[in-house]
Amino acid sequence: MSFIKEFKEFTMRGNVVDMAVGIMIGAAFGGVVSTLVENVMLPVISAVTGKFGDLATMAQKVEVPGFDPILIKYGVFLAATVKFIITAFCLFMVVKGMNTMKRKSADEPPPPAPPTKDQELLTEIRDLLIRQSRG
Repeated sequence: MSFIKEFKEFTMRGNVVDMAVGIMIGAAFGGVVSTLVENVMLPVISAVTGKFGDLATMAQKVEVPGFDPILIKYGVFLAATVKFIITAFCLFMVVKGMNTMKRKSADEPPPPAPPTKDQELLTEIRDLLIRQSRG
């Protein structure tokens, strides 16, 4: 089998395509969460806490004698923490929904198995014997 043909088979398998779609949707979802946190939630949090302005850009300048001043960007950390909590909650809800669906499908009894060849043959013999005894 050629390398290109083997690679084509690998990439066309369902699992690889599903994974690629999941990664793309996850990246897009990350962008939506970032926008939500930075443009909606953080301004609300800053208004509620009395700190007006964008929390994501809030920082504290620390001066240490003998060193250049450093900037501690605690707003960036707060924004990342909020993004993480929202993303983790959304993923939790997706997994919880999938587990609920799996449980529901597992609770349903499986459909009866079709009769085997032996069972079909025995049914035909029985029906034949019943007809012969009647007639």
